[in-house]
Amino acid sequence: MRLVIYNRFSPLKLLSVADTRFAFIVVMLKRFKLIRRTLEAMIMSDQWAQYREDDQGKARFVRDKVVDEDWWEKVDYIITFTGPIYDMIRVCDTDKSCLHLVYELWDSMIEKVKQVIFYHEGKQADGFSPFYYVVHRILVDSWAKSNTPLHCLAHSLNPRFYCEQWLQEGEGRVPSHMDGEVSTERIKCFRRIFSNENERIRANNEFTNFSLKSGHFADPDSIGSMYVTDPRKWWESFGSNAPLLQRRNKLTPKRAKDLVFIHNNLRLLSRNSFQYYDKKTKLWNVGGDQFGSMKDVRVLEFANLSLDEPELESVLFDENATTSMEKEKDSEVEKMS
Repeated sequence: MRLVIYNRFSPLKLLSVADTRFAFIVVMLKRFKLIRRTLEAMIMSDQWAQYREDDQGKARFVRDKVVDEDWWEKVDYIITFTGPIYDMIRVCDTDKSCLHLVYELWDSMIEKVKQVIFYHEGKQADGFSPFYYVVHRILVDSWAKSNTPLHCLAHSLNPRFYCEQWLQEGEGRVPSHMDGEVSTERIKCFRRIFSNENERIRANNEFTNFSLKSGHFADPDSIGSMYVTDPRKWWESFGSNAPLLQRRNKLTPKRAKDLVFIHNNLRLLSRNSFQYYDKKTKLWNVGGDQFGSMKDVRVLEFANLSLDEPELESVLFDENATTSMEKEKDSEVEKMS
């Protein structure tokens, strides 16, 4: 009955919570915000008055929430501080090339979340917020699991992050070759990709010219288009004198899809192991297992309930290993068939 009444007032449908839906809680709250005026009109209608007589307890609860300004302010706050996180994941959740953007997106996202929380709590940038402390730990913990040398290498080779326009857009920004963490991980990546020492020296020389805008990279057109040109197109246009850096990544869409297949099946196979049911071991599929209430699990412990598979990182650089895993995948598919 209440759904029939609601549909008379709004062309937008209500969204139900589903663990498999991307950011389902945020999406649901956004929909609540869109239909706020509709809900207000609904509870003031004659139809709602008739329904209220059938179940006064539920009707009173709905009415109290709809007219509660504090409740709507909380909804707005949640949507606002999770907005940068939602937007960042949306950018990465596409078929387009975005590996070269991930590192910078994470840095910018964490800073935006901090600004929202500190503004809401009326605190200065150098102050302390217990709530942000928890949120920050969760975000950093998640990023630590996702960040790889490959992300840092892709970040280092994005020409946009070396131009003055980008550097002036945010406080404390430095070119990628001057960032200690990025440089350390890039060097690791170079060692794995260029196992031959002479080849690695050539690659480092090419990177030096690129990062310092020297040699062939000192061309005015090359520098002037760093900010506005797609990185792949920029390297095609100006990277011919740095063939080792210009070489395309071997991680094709098919290989990426196969890695996802392997990743998910490793999680399923782990259910047959003793460690999976050991309470001291990380629970890999929190929502899928429906293991119970989170009341006994602290927030920061909950943030650690995810899968660590560092061996998959090496596959990105090892052609033979990937091919072998693909063959195993095809064999498993045939068995299932």
